[in-house]
Amino acid sequence: MNHVTLGQSGLQVTPICLGTMTFGEQVNEADAHTILDRSLARGVNFIDAAEMYSVPAKAETCGSTETIIGNWFAKNPGARQKVVLATKVAGPARGMPWIRGEVSKAGIIEACEGSLKRLQTDVIDLYQIHWPARNTPVFGAIYFDGSKDRPMPSIEVQLEALAELVKAGKVRAIGLSNESPYGVHEFVRIADQMGLPRAATVQNPYCLINRAYENGLDETCHRLGVSLLAYSPLGFGLLTGKYDDTGLVGDHGRMALYDSMKAQRWGRPEALAAAKRYNALAREHGMTPAQLALAFCYHHPKVASTIIGVTSLAQLDQCLDAWETALSPELLKEIDKIRWELRDPAQ
Repeated sequence: MNHVTLGQSGLQVTPICLGTMTFGEQVNEADAHTILDRSLARGVNFIDAAEMYSVPAKAETCGSTETIIGNWFAKNPGARQKVVLATKVAGPARGMPWIRGEVSKAGIIEACEGSLKRLQTDVIDLYQIHWPARNTPVFGAIYFDGSKDRPMPSIEVQLEALAELVKAGKVRAIGLSNESPYGVHEFVRIADQMGLPRAATVQNPYCLINRAYENGLDETCHRLGVSLLAYSPLGFGLLTGKYDDTGLVGDHGRMALYDSMKAQRWGRPEALAAAKRYNALAREHGMTPAQLALAFCYHHPKVASTIIGVTSLAQLDQCLDAWETALSPELLKEIDKIRWELRDPAQ
């Protein structure tokens, strides 16, 4: 895999990133370290975490993912220098009272200090705002409701906090997550206007059953030089085919295990129905559903790096091996035909 540059940051990363939100919930520390070892051995140099992980979010596991990664760095001298490390500061608490109520200047700085301590490192390469501080439709909501507007720290204040962290050498580059075209544009506009750090990336969902990024955010990012980090390329497992026959029941995946996840966009009946169509298309073309879904993201010109989440070495190897899968122009047209019919049910 050739390395790609994230925005204007100069950070060089592999086009596959290891997501870690399962560490501390579905994956214990020993197994997580084994996955990190294998990922590094296979050439992946990009790791993504967040202060609120693991997921599903709980007070007792908040920060556990970063702690597990930090312990891995401590056990493996030299490993930290081999990876580009990304993590995130949580936005305003969304049903998580154990997280600060707003993304204030002091709150961002405090959150970063906590992440640095848990990660056992002196610097975070890419520090991202996990979701917007302002009222905006995210995580499956598709309509803006202005009546929900509340006082909040301005984008300028948030950027000033991030600038302090960059100036102090605690953060190398900044990014956004779960953002809209408006949000990305404003963060870049204000940064350029005020001489503050410029967002290098936006980390948003992007997969066969959620291509909402292509509804204007793709053009915004292209013109502003902001790189897309695509998360949930397998649609929380729906695009692996493992739920095709059983539905979201049993104990063979997070969508079956956790009611809180079934209640999200990935648990919509329309999302599973669309996933089945793509999964069938993959089989018709002699590949696994996961190969089709991952290859779609891996080699898409709009995606800088795809974030994969795994719970075992076997899953990790399957995801990495899918890098070799190529999708023909004819197959891509068939994918687009399904999207035209079903649109983005997991948006």
